[in-house]
Amino acid sequence: MTLWLIVPAAGRGQRMQADRPKQYLTLQGKSVLARTLERLHQAFPDAVLRLCLDPDDEYFDAEEVPFDRWLRVAGGDERADTVGRALTTLAEEAADDDWVMVHDAARPCVRIEDLRALQGALDDEAIGALLATPAADTMKRADAGGRISHTEPRDGLWHALTPQVFRFDLLRQALDAARATGVKVTDEASAIEAMGLAPRLVAGSRDNLKITHPEDLAMAARILALQAETAVDALDQGVGA
Repeated sequence: MTLWLIVPAAGRGQRMQADRPKQYLTLQGKSVLARTLERLHQAFPDAVLRLCLDPDDEYFDAEEVPFDRWLRVAGGDERADTVGRALTTLAEEAADDDWVMVHDAARPCVRIEDLRALQGALDDEAIGALLATPAADTMKRADAGGRISHTEPRDGLWHALTPQVFRFDLLRQALDAARATGVKVTDEASAIEAMGLAPRLVAGSRDNLKITHPEDLAMAARILALQAETAVDALDQGVGA
């Protein structure tokens, strides 16, 4: 069964206050987008990629795409529109029950072991799954004046991450239904939930950072450095054993 990857990278990242979209900022000598695609390729070298870019993108370099099979797709105004366009390009190739995995271009620190754990969780899964982390902080609900209305119990609360992976036809139906009914979806899982279905939560690492604000870029660089150092230490210990 083919694994299809969709990477929405059409955003302009205005909150980064940079001279270019955040996916093209430099992270350890490469663009953020290149680092993200590198991680995905390390976990799923045989996957087929749909890379969603702004039609007027002037920063993209095709040499940074490590996948053998990939296609550039014009992004839409909203994330759901962008993913929907990518799904349309799969209509002639993907089987209804093929898995489609969607991952944020601005999450270059996702761990390879988490990617593989997410894929492994699909073995007995009918709907789909996503990486997520249990809420660890005390959660406050604000009122209209910016003051605390009440404290939300954090039991059972999770932070949704990406990748998120669903059957091709199910995801297509969910996004089409959300568009038709005006349901606001912030991620693929919320579109599936709107159909009355419950995707599986797969515990991921908290260092799966989404680069959104200026300080996030430096944090991502530190995370990648630490991950690389940990990998070398593990390799050395294995050799020594």
